[in-house]
Amino acid sequence: MIKLYGGRFSRASIVHWYLEEAQIPYEFIRLDMEAGEHRQADFLAINPFGKVPTIVDGDVTLFESGAILMYLADKYAKAFANDVDRAIANQWVLFANSTLATGVFIEASREKETPILMGGLEKIFATQEYIHGGAFSVADVALGSMLNYIPMMLKLDLSDYPKVMEYMQRCASRPAFQKAMANR
Repeated sequence: MIKLYGGRFSRASIVHWYLEEAQIPYEFIRLDMEAGEHRQADFLAINPFGKVPTIVDGDVTLFESGAILMYLADKYAKAFANDVDRAIANQWVLFANSTLATGVFIEASREKETPILMGGLEKIFATQEYIHGGAFSVADVALGSMLNYIPMMLKLDLSDYPKVMEYMQRCASRPAFQKAMANR
């Protein structure tokens, strides 16, 4: 069984959401980050950087939420019809974890990048419900998580982007999202 290591208010909730969404059996191991459990020798033997999320799946140990999502989607959900489908999902997972996260959550870039990023997403969601075409996918877990972190962590007005806000609500209303975020 997969072991997911996470802590409160960490990106482990992204992986947790996908595990629930794809109905992949797992054990969630909550580390007390405030007490420094992620810096103890036991966990450093699993992830030498002391970061979460980290998963252990038999002989496979992975960290970085995006890499974990793609691994789970490939191995367990059999989510990709072909290499192009996988590449597009990977593009959006990387976009969420890097471009969007840096553009919105780093204060120095927020003012310039937020209108560009949200404007682009607004155009996309004006024509489709989910980021990777018509159906919900692993890409939506990555993007939907990052977007839904915005109101949790920032006082950022997104009212100029109603289609993005509708997308955020579609993601947040999914039972698997609610279960994973309840355990944040």
